[in-house]
Parts: sequence; structure tokens; C-alpha cells
Amino acid sequence: MKSFGKKPDGLRLERMKASLLWVEEGFRNIYPIPRGLRSTAVARPTLKDFLCGGERRVPGRPLPSDNPAPVWAEPPATGLRATWLGHSTVLIEIDGLRVLTDPVWGQRASPSRLAGPKRFQPVPIPLRALPPIDLVLVSHDHYDHLDYPTIRELAHSDVPFVTSLGVGSHLEAWGVPAHRITELDWWESHTLPNADLTVTAAPSQHFSGRALKDRNSTLWSSLVIRSPRHGVFFSGDTGLTTEYSTIRERLGPFDLVMLVVGAFHPAWGDIHLGPENALEALALLGGGAFLPVHWGTFSLAMHAWDEPAETLLALAPATGAQLVMPRLGEPVEPAHVDHVTPWWRGVDALEPEPSRRPVEQTLPEAMPWPID
Repeated sequence: MKSFGKKPDGLRLERMKASLLWVEEGFRNIYPIPRGLRSTAVARPTLKDFLCGGERRVPGRPLPSDNPAPVWAEPPATGLRATWLGHSTVLIEIDGLRVLTDPVWGQRASPSRLAGPKRFQPVPIPLRALPPIDLVLVSHDHYDHLDYPTIRELAHSDVPFVTSLGVGSHLEAWGVPAHRITELDWWESHTLPNADLTVTAAPSQHFSGRALKDRNSTLWSSLVIRSPRHGVFFSGDTGLTTEYSTIRERLGPFDLVMLVVGAFHPAWGDIHLGPENALEALALLGGGAFLPVHWGTFSLAMHAWDEPAETLLALAPATGAQLVMPRLGEPVEPAHVDHVTPWWRGVDALEPEPSRRPVEQTLPEAMPWPID
């Protein structure tokens, strides 16, 4: 199946093996997980839990959203603007350049068009209606971050990609020319040609793989975007580690921090932050306006679809965190955000549409979740 991608080989594989993170036949999280960051007392969820567990995993109605196109026609006054388009897909406008993170326009986070977690609603704007993109970032190769139909369409443009070691093998197999792909190891940087913009790959605590037998065959990273005036941190998928302090020291400070808050479980403390650990990670990073990502789009865990947002709203005031929680497709300048409107409330007040029953959230053939 083409959507599985292609395993790295040749010179690409040789470069991967030269990484300090490569061990035997794959990458690993090089630092031990600090004690207390993972609950060993809680059993990992089973296949049955994914299929039948949890309540309100899908919103009863489409979420409110905006068409951002008119706003994009004008540059942001502060030089930094972000538009959350769903899950971990964010369009970042930074000092005259546009950067797109983990673009996913596909209907399912799955290798199949017929099975797997289905998105709650379409992206607020079609992929072809985006303004010109200067750079695409791909943090790792799981289906909810690296989407085959989206990459196939982007391959027809001339946009360059920056991603983690090995992930370029999938991109190339799907039609992206090799000269448009830059793969980074942790702490390596790439400067966009003819532009004053640098992307640096940084540590994250996660794993990779698109099929049952290729776990950790490519690298996973967080990514830092820096221009002369602004710094942006994008977590990709990660758990809580002490590396956030090191990232702050080497690559901070940050005007905008985007952290994974959805698809969490007590047994996954080392690979998905969840809202509580995201607030702790934000503090270790030195703060910055906090845009939560990885929620409100797919049902990938047993918690209610809006639980990450409600938990953040309850806990953030005590930490002093500046939350940035726009509607889908609502462009915001972080420096101008001074409050949060809980736009997600009331969606479930109406009777769910028949097409939105949780039974639709069946598992893909190769699950991007920590089920062994």
C-alpha cells in the first residue's frame, strides 16, 4: 500500500546510522524517562478500549470555524500570526514568510480511506486555497502528522520540506523531489535559502512507524522556527522530559509555543503530554504564548473530545500561562491575545448527527499509538 511509505535505504540510511540516536535497527529516546513522568500503575489501553471505551469521543456537531483567507491577505502587524487548521496543522506567518506544520487534509488518520479515525469535519480551507507556502515542516511519520494524500498534492508545488531523519524516504516515494527535502538530526539546523529563517530539530520523547514492523525506523523531533524578530516552538508529539530546559537554554526564548495536549492517557506519560504535562513543559521552555495542538480533530484516545481544552482552561490561571485557543481557521497574533473564549462549549448540546457516532472511530491497519 503506497500510503505506508517507503523504508529508508542507501545513503539516507547510512546517515541515519551515523546519528547518536541510532541503536541497532532503529532510533530510540536517548535519555531515560525521569521517575514519575510515566504511571506504571495504570495498564495500557487495549484494542477493545480503543473501539468501545470512553464517552463523548466525537463532538455531536461540526465545530465552529472561520475562513482565514481574507485575513491572510494582510500581513500581521506584529510580524507573527498563527492559524490553527486542526490537529497539529498550523499555518505560521513569521516576518513575511509562511510555514506549515504537519499538514493533514486527509479524511482519516490511517493508511486506509475506509477505516481508521475519521476527522470531525473538513479543514476550514481547502489545501489548494492556501496562500503561497515557503516551508513545510513534518515532525515525524505517524498518520495524524504525515498524510499521504496531502503530501501527494503538495508534491505538485515547489514548496521545500524540513523533517526528521529518514522521513524524507516517505516524501520522496510520494513524489517530492529529493532537492526539496532536508532531513535533520536533533540540534541540526537548516536556513531557508534566500530568507532569514532557520529551523532547528530538537529532542522529543516519542516513537515512529507506519507499519507493524517498522517501529522507530525514522526519527521524531520537535522543531524550532526562528527569524530575527521571533521564535516559535512546535512540539510534534512528545512526552514530558527535562530536555525542555535544554531547549530553552539553546534555542529560546519563544514568542509562541505549540504543544500536544490531546490523545493522552496516564500510561502514556512519556509519549503524549496531555494538558497538565503541557503546562509543565511550557514552564520548562520559559513560557511564551501557548497554542494547544493535537486535539479537536481526531478521536485517538478514550477521553472526551473537549477534555484537553477544559482541563487547560481550569489549570492555566494558576500557572500564569497565556493561552491562545482560537477557533479552527481563526488567524491570531499571539501578542494581541489577552483572554480565551471557550468556543467549543455548546457543541454537544444538540443531538448528535448519525454520522458522528463514536463507532466510526475504528482503528487503522497500522496504529500510530503505543499498543504493543
